[in-house]
Amino acid sequence: MNVKQIHLGLVPKLIVAIILGVIIGQLSFIPESVLRIPVTFSSLFSSLLAFVIPLMIIGFIVKGISDLTEGAGKLLGIATLISYGSTILGGLAAYFAASNIFPLFIASQVNTDVQDTAEGLTTLFEIPLEPMLDVTSAIVFSFIMGMSISWLRGQKKGETLYHVFDEFNQIIIKVLNTAIIPLLPFFIFGNFVNLSYTGQVFEILSVFWRVFLIVIALHITLIVLWFTAAGAYRKKNPLILLKNQLPGYFTAIGTQSSAATIPINLECARKNGVSSKIREFMIPLCATIHLLGSMVTVVSCVYAVLYMYGMPIQFQMMFSFIATLGIAMVAAPGAPGGGIMSALPFLTIVGIDPTGTLGNLLITLYLTQDSFGTAANVSCDNAITLVVEKIYYQYIAKEEVEAVAQGKKAAVKRT
Repeated sequence: MNVKQIHLGLVPKLIVAIILGVIIGQLSFIPESVLRIPVTFSSLFSSLLAFVIPLMIIGFIVKGISDLTEGAGKLLGIATLISYGSTILGGLAAYFAASNIFPLFIASQVNTDVQDTAEGLTTLFEIPLEPMLDVTSAIVFSFIMGMSISWLRGQKKGETLYHVFDEFNQIIIKVLNTAIIPLLPFFIFGNFVNLSYTGQVFEILSVFWRVFLIVIALHITLIVLWFTAAGAYRKKNPLILLKNQLPGYFTAIGTQSSAATIPINLECARKNGVSSKIREFMIPLCATIHLLGSMVTVVSCVYAVLYMYGMPIQFQMMFSFIATLGIAMVAAPGAPGGGIMSALPFLTIVGIDPTGTLGNLLITLYLTQDSFGTAANVSCDNAITLVVEKIYYQYIAKEEVEAVAQGKKAAVKRT
């Protein structure tokens, strides 16, 4: 009798890791030396993550900015501007919702000394692994190289350099998909063993299940608002547009990947009456550059953690984080966890160490809710596509037709 292998997705694995970590951390008969083993693994993994983060910045941002030279000129510019604006507005909506709702059920004195969260089980040993360069240097280098390569490609040059960074980007994504993301459940298991051992885990979980309900409600609200606006602009029934989007929404929840949902999302766009030229350009593009749902989740989780631990929260600081993250997310890999991996290097803007206890906590919290953020991303991609299509055919394509007509008239006059 053949027994079929049970294949668990990333989210079920994370949930199992959290549950096991909480239980094992509470078992008093397990020797402390045994509990230190998963904590040691988490510490080593955190060092590896710190080493990879600057390389991620270079691999994602250089490639993402360099790619912006490709596409249909004005159409690309409009799509990028709307997508970035939507992502930023999503972050701001999350900030204002969090600042008004979270204080109602989060006690800001859960632990006023953040360093106490790191005290608990110590590691068996440590391996010193320093990053090749710091985060700030990686960001500056990435923007200089990305913009320079984009300019060179506009001059019909720089293809060799572009392909170097393109292949480097593929290497980083391979490292994420084969090492970092598969090991996350073990990393999270060690973190929750430590949190459970110190007695903080129940306070954290009692807060974040309510945070997640608010985040999902905000996702759905923004999706409805986007399709209502797109429907009004295109003079189409938003309820029909939303109904057509349901297969894309539920596919994204299942796959946790914007890239994997592209084929279904293209069909949703076809049902909405979007031309093949626009949908085949916009849907793959927005799957990369538009991350409204992911931004909402990241900002909400960051605000909750800052508030829980009594850390300073100013609008200027959060806006700087949101604006910077909106750019970095352009190059986020279209795979599970891509949003939080892009956010990690920029957590220092809000005073969180991406490789410390709070950074590790954010990775865990984000990933358990990632599928709903992805579903919001791909759903709003189609709303943006509807808006961009009308702009293109009403303004850009009209200019192109007029330019062609003028060129023909000029040719007739010369003859």
